[in-house]
Amino acid sequence: MHIDHIGIAVKDLESAISVYEKLLNRPCTKKERVDSEMVETAFFETGESKVELLGATSPDSVIAKYIAKKGEGLHHVAFEVTDIHAELKRLRSEGFTVLNDEPKDGADNKLVAFIHPKDNNGVLVELCQGK
Repeated sequence: MHIDHIGIAVKDLESAISVYEKLLNRPCTKKERVDSEMVETAFFETGESKVELLGATSPDSVIAKYIAKKGEGLHHVAFEVTDIHAELKRLRSEGFTVLNDEPKDGADNKLVAFIHPKDNNGVLVELCQGK
């Protein structure tokens, strides 16, 4: 298991892309809309891991609500796994609160599921597996 990406919630995706292009000294490598989550994402390659910027496409989205409550900033850490179903089963047996009954389609052509931050010292954890 390794860190696939860190997710950062932003109010203005285009503005944040410009900031991160300067910060990381590289272009955004991929933008993608994920309608099921009501977000638009922008990815930056940073070696073995990526930075994912998350902008809300609806005021009802999880990201919009997160920003309204906590402001912009770190939203989640995503770990890539080889068998997301087995990892979810293992984590449930360890007492973690899994927020998804089953993995769902996420950005970057991955299956994703989330682990509640209350079980992870306040950090939302995403598990992801390539399709």
